[in-house]
Amino acid sequence: MIVVRWFLVFLVTAMLALSTFVTGAMAETVLRLSLPEAERLWQAHNREVKLASVAVRGAEADQLVAGQAPNPQISLNVASISPNEGFGAGGPREKMMDSILRLEQLIERGNKRELRVQAASARLDATQHDYRDMQRQQRLALWSTYYDLLLAQEKKHGAAATLDLYTTSLEASEIRLKAGDISQTDLSRLRVEKLRADNDARQAVADCEMAQLALAYLIGQEVQARSLVAADDWPALERVTGEVGIAQRTAQRPDIKAAQARWVAAEVARDLARSLKQRDVTVGVQLEHNLQNAPRNSFGVGVSVPLFVRSEYEGEIARAEADLELARQQLEKAVAQAIGEADRARSQLAATADRRQRLESELLIDAERVAQAAEFAYSKGAMSLIDLLDARRTWRQVQLEAAQARADYAKARALWHMLTAWEKP
Repeated sequence: MIVVRWFLVFLVTAMLALSTFVTGAMAETVLRLSLPEAERLWQAHNREVKLASVAVRGAEADQLVAGQAPNPQISLNVASISPNEGFGAGGPREKMMDSILRLEQLIERGNKRELRVQAASARLDATQHDYRDMQRQQRLALWSTYYDLLLAQEKKHGAAATLDLYTTSLEASEIRLKAGDISQTDLSRLRVEKLRADNDARQAVADCEMAQLALAYLIGQEVQARSLVAADDWPALERVTGEVGIAQRTAQRPDIKAAQARWVAAEVARDLARSLKQRDVTVGVQLEHNLQNAPRNSFGVGVSVPLFVRSEYEGEIARAEADLELARQQLEKAVAQAIGEADRARSQLAATADRRQRLESELLIDAERVAQAAEFAYSKGAMSLIDLLDARRTWRQVQLEAAQARADYAKARALWHMLTAWEKP
């Protein structure tokens, strides 16, 4: 029994150790992604893009339906049945009744089928452009989310470094308090700052996890969300180009092309509504079998046309005219908005570039120099704790502003390329 008991204890201990090792290994597993690698995952797994591709297949099916001619109709009628004698004796061909087999075909006039095909083709073009526009929008969302994660990581690392600094300072100050070098008030101030740094570090971790989840959804990696790491550096500053010819460049955007295709589809639909005034003709041929009257077998032909007694499709035509005007107005609105968005994006890119350059070339360097001088002066007793804390806060604030400026510039750069040329940043 003792041997069994010790064996069970050993087994449980080994399982706990193995579980701890596996948990630690999983925690240390990271998925470092560059922006091109994230984009490859996005192309394979993005759900919004997949939904847009389904809409394209539906439009292709609509085009197939539009090109199909009306099917013929066949009918079998039985008449001249005597209420007294009924059907009569004998087989089906000997029954005392009139059997009529009729075949009818609708013949469309006014190029209705050709117009339907043209309208469906234009709508298919619009849907395909919508698909490319969805790709464009989702790619921009990917870039923005990737840079959000990169910013969250930078804030997380900075908050952790600040927490380590205050932790070390607090430990050293507790020793100095015992030696009588600082007051209890100064130690309390350091504790307050350390608690603030601890809260900032915890919030930075939460923000980083939220950014990981957002990126994981876009690339279809929700299971590995907590292991995602943005591995690229911030994009370098570059000169803003494309001030001339914005209208020509934005005209090639897929959303503008989609609006143009819908305008064409609305124009064809207007012509299709007008073609309803041309009457379609239904022609038919029939075979009649009758035992009661001679001849027993006969055939006939027939033609039918609709009578425009109550309406001549005025409502359908008016609706098509309104839809055409709406499509034209929407195209003009889309073009105007595209040009305005490109102008604003260019201005935003220039502003964020200037702000980032000022922070990196001036404020960041000066704030770091002041913080280092304050740390040295405080260590020599030549500066008060309040001044040291103020220098640290200023240094940390400038660091956060610089990180935010890099993220703002990266997003503005991505937006500029997306709006003007649908290019990769």
